[in-house]
Amino acid sequence: MNSNKEKTIIIVVGPTAVGKTSFAIRLAKHFKTEIISADSRQCFKELNIGVAKPTFNELQSIPHYFINSHSITEEVNAGIFEKYAVQKADEIFTFKNIAVMVGGTGLYINAFCNGMDEIPKVSLEIRNQIISNYQLHGLSWLQNEIKIKDYEFWINSAQQNPQRLMRALEVFYATGRSINSFKNKSQINRPFKIIKLGLELPKDELRKNIDDRVDKMIEEGLVEEVKLLIPFQQLNALQTVGYRELFDFFENKNSLKAAIERIKISTRQYAKRQLTWFKKDTEIHWIHPNKTFDFNFDY
Repeated sequence: MNSNKEKTIIIVVGPTAVGKTSFAIRLAKHFKTEIISADSRQCFKELNIGVAKPTFNELQSIPHYFINSHSITEEVNAGIFEKYAVQKADEIFTFKNIAVMVGGTGLYINAFCNGMDEIPKVSLEIRNQIISNYQLHGLSWLQNEIKIKDYEFWINSAQQNPQRLMRALEVFYATGRSINSFKNKSQINRPFKIIKLGLELPKDELRKNIDDRVDKMIEEGLVEEVKLLIPFQQLNALQTVGYRELFDFFENKNSLKAAIERIKISTRQYAKRQLTWFKKDTEIHWIHPNKTFDFNFDY
């Protein structure tokens, strides 16, 4: 695959709970290289169980970047990830011809591959105002506000994804412009080859993986983790599946059993949105995560 010594990054994508972490580690071990995470939540050191971070042993077995690299109090977005990941790829390429990237945050992966214009910074006041309204009025408020303020974004957005809706809305409040107007109009040509691998499972198998993962998170102490984060629940980093539902539980809006079931449903919906996003990318080569692979592929 790399006989000409061309610098290459292999990007592993797919829905949550499909097995991306173990596959990427197997890939990195095969090529004796390192991994850049492309997950918008695993970068936060305060979030652990609920974001399905690689285990301590996995992190020890292969160097990972963009894991535990930021605090929930810091602003992290696709533009910041792009700069971080390009720098880390350059560092890996000083001693390896191949690097591995893995994650399910499509916007981050697109920014890394194609680049994006820098979006102006948004004040904490605007961000907190939007989060407060979302917590008070729910997803329907976000959807209506975006539909009115930024219809261009609305018609092509993941309309059930509160993080993306809030991000678009805060950019509009801060600039009066659609977030789409900041997207890079011409694709950047990176000085390395990019290969994209997508992992997929039959629907029933993925659903079982999701349900089992949520049950395991509860057993490992997710409820206790979320309880400790209650003072920070207004932060953007915590508007996340698995945390939002348990914050509602602690506010007596539902029972623990109902919160757990809601996490499973929300995670399945998130996985569906991820697949919808990635299936639009014709450069992705889809495989089963457990497929025997000799890695001598040439696309």
